Amino acid sequence: MLRSSFQARISGVLILLLLVVIGALYVAVKAATDAAVRAQAQEQLNVGSLVFEQLLALRSDQLQQAAQVLAADFGFKEAVASGDAPTIRSALANQGARINADAVFLLGLDGSLQVSTDPDIDAEALARMDGQLQRPRRDGSRLFLLPIGRQIYLLVDATVSAPLPIARVLMGFAVDREFAVQLRELTHLELSLVASRDGAAPTWISTLPASAQALLQAQMKAAGAMPQRLDGGSEHYFGQHLQLASGPGYRVEALLHKSLGEAEAAFAPLDRRILLISLGAMLASLIGALLLARSLSRPVRELAAAAQRIGRGDYQQPVALARSDELGLLALAVNDMQRGIAERERQLAHNALHDALTGLPNRTLALERLGSAITAGRPTALLYLGVGNFAAINESCGQGGGDLALQQLARRLQATLRPGDSLARLVGDEFLLLLEQCDGSSAVASADRLHQLLLKPLRIGTLDVALDCRIGIAAYPADGDTPDDLLRRARIAMQDAAQHSGRLQLYQQGRDAAQQRQIRLIRDLRHAAAQGQLLLHYQPKLDIREGLVRQAEALLRWQHPQLGMVSPGEFIPLAERTGSIQLLSAWVIEEAMRQLQEWDGRGVWVQLSLNISTADLLDAELPGRVGALLARYRVAPEQLIFEITESGVMLDPERALQVLHGLRGYGIGLSVDDFGTGYSSLAQLKRMPVQELKIDQSFIRELDDHSEDSVIVRSTIEMSHSLGLKVVAEGVELASGLNLLQRWHCDTAQGYLISRPLAAEAFEAWLAQPYRPPLAKVH
Repeated sequence: MLRSSFQARISGVLILLLLVVIGALYVAVKAATDAAVRAQAQEQLNVGSLVFEQLLALRSDQLQQAAQVLAADFGFKEAVASGDAPTIRSALANQGARINADAVFLLGLDGSLQVSTDPDIDAEALARMDGQLQRPRRDGSRLFLLPIGRQIYLLVDATVSAPLPIARVLMGFAVDREFAVQLRELTHLELSLVASRDGAAPTWISTLPASAQALLQAQMKAAGAMPQRLDGGSEHYFGQHLQLASGPGYRVEALLHKSLGEAEAAFAPLDRRILLISLGAMLASLIGALLLARSLSRPVRELAAAAQRIGRGDYQQPVALARSDELGLLALAVNDMQRGIAERERQLAHNALHDALTGLPNRTLALERLGSAITAGRPTALLYLGVGNFAAINESCGQGGGDLALQQLARRLQATLRPGDSLARLVGDEFLLLLEQCDGSSAVASADRLHQLLLKPLRIGTLDVALDCRIGIAAYPADGDTPDDLLRRARIAMQDAAQHSGRLQLYQQGRDAAQQRQIRLIRDLRHAAAQGQLLLHYQPKLDIREGLVRQAEALLRWQHPQLGMVSPGEFIPLAERTGSIQLLSAWVIEEAMRQLQEWDGRGVWVQLSLNISTADLLDAELPGRVGALLARYRVAPEQLIFEITESGVMLDPERALQVLHGLRGYGIGLSVDDFGTGYSSLAQLKRMPVQELKIDQSFIRELDDHSEDSVIVRSTIEMSHSLGLKVVAEGVELASGLNLLQRWHCDTAQGYLISRPLAAEAFEAWLAQPYRPPLAKVH
């Protein structure tokens, strides 16, 4: 009896303990489920926010393209310029109909409404729109949301130029319930849009049930702002607030809602399963309590610990009970439940961070990885890739063919990744490659290799499809220090790449005036000669012995139509770096010969010195081209002196000497420019067929009889004369320096003391005036 009573008490304690454990397990799992519900709801809201923004961006891109096409149409420009209202209205209506735009209208530069396809545009709305249009543009296209009448419009603008701005075209979609329903179908979230205006009732667009809408409006009216949580009756919603647009007297907001009831319904089978497991465990405990009384404590503790781990979200460690009884089955069931919850959460997390079509990381995950690289300070390059002809591929291969093309493209891109690199599909036909430990220069080389790889067509069914891929490049830290800025700038570069034949483009620093100027100079320099922007100035060179000017140096100048006169010190290095220097040299040589021909025809005899670049020195065809120009313009070769640099010859002495001998064979004089700043030897100098040395101005500008420069200049003059070479001193600015050069028997002087560089007409007029050199008499 005592033993039976003891076993009964033990059984009762075990049963009570089991009840407590099962209850704790259920509560912990329930708590984990509730946490998962809330986390899932928040994840869906975050993803929904991204989808909402992308949907707005896609519509704005469609609007922007249509607006730009219309603004660029020649016939439309003529109609706008002439004020042909019927034609303007027809063009606006036709272009709007092509993209199903709800509003298309034309504004004057003063903000006045010229023509509109929407009768609801009133003076108040027009004033708000004009205020938005006066705001400065940022990178990319400009879009804005405005409440007009009882509608909310997504608007973009484009400037009509002929060629100066004459009007603005605006196009817009109505952000209406159909838009909200489309978002709900994509994200399974409810959307409420509210446009508030001073002195007018708010405009509401919502997919919520009528009762929830009424509750939301009441709470918003009471609080003066959109609530983050909506509770009423049997419905409970999580919300995420988005501020879409604001301006003087108006505000456009959005609130995404996720029903907690729907989220909790997904976990209802799990709750029932837990309940069934609990009931089974209770029945098992009643039958085997006496036999298992001594062995229940350990497995119960393990089950309790498992429940706590599951409650904390730890699903990695399974319950290890090697038993064949009910507790063993309970342990297996807990493990099944744990795996089920872990798999469900993993799938939710994967879907939130990966693209469903290609399996690649999506925009969110790409930004997260980029943020990690920035936080760690790792140099990272972004290659933003877009397929320019994807719409044509979809048309020719069908929607399924377009998806196959994207999947094949994703696999081809993945095959190029290095360890540590990442690939993501952002949206549609746009992909992003993150290349860590990579700067802009290395990224250009990688992008070029990638572009060459993508030139190979894809096989879609029976069709070979060629991709028109554009790649924009931005790098951290050079082009930004936040993920959003870098991604936006890489996309801008990708859009710019569409304008270049190579389809590659580095991001251009939009806020760096010096960088913008340099980029503009590099771009415009190639066309400067063809557009008549280049000219030559001529600086007189004084024959010191005779006191006469028979020589001049031709100096290149660039009169940019917008930037004015550009210094040679600024654009010549750019030309040498980008390969444009030979184009400039060719223009200088021909223009110099043309000017000599013109002066010869008027009886003005001048010997011109021209600077020849390093690239020209290594061009074996240069002598032949110069000879052809001499014959064409009938210029005596002794009227030309080509100035070369020591460093240019030293790059490839044998090749340079062949070119120099070729020029000398035509009778053209040769001069070594900037002598004293290079590293050539006298033996090398003796090999060159030159007749003249030009002492660099750094030795001449402040020359006096007691300076170290005087020793160098005097010895250079004596050495040159002993080699049979004439000497030119450039940079003469002081009369005392010129007197020293005369005393040391220097042949020629050049500098501001004699004259600054002059335009052709001014130089000819200067030659016609009597010239009295500022020289002291030599005794």
